Amino acid sequence: MLISIKNGQAVQKESVTFPYSKLKMEILKILTDEKFVKDVQKRGKKGKKLIEVFLEYKENGQPKIKGIERVSKLSRRVYLPAKKITSVAQGRGLMIISTPKGILTDKLARKENVGGEVICKIW
Repeated sequence: MLISIKNGQAVQKESVTFPYSKLKMEILKILTDEKFVKDVQKRGKKGKKLIEVFLEYKENGQPKIKGIERVSKLSRRVYLPAKKITSVAQGRGLMIISTPKGILTDKLARKENVGGEVICKIW
């Protein structure tokens, strides 16, 4: 999903579509709240649900998302305690973390004093 968004912005697409999952929707909700994507819509029927993400661009046509880095992968999971969570791109980016309190950004995880699995970094 993250690479689809990055590639869609690289070719100036208006939106990208991919299969639905609850985890993807939680991540996209955070990206929408932080103004990295314009809007997210759930489409489809019971058997084939899809997510359509409308991409956000700056006034000069540059993508809002400069970079996306997937941290935890299937082969290597990365967990951080609350005290070791740092800011991304000197506060201009965000880190998405799966915690016992749900999917949170790095700022909220530090505020709630919870650690967890680092999903990705976006700047």
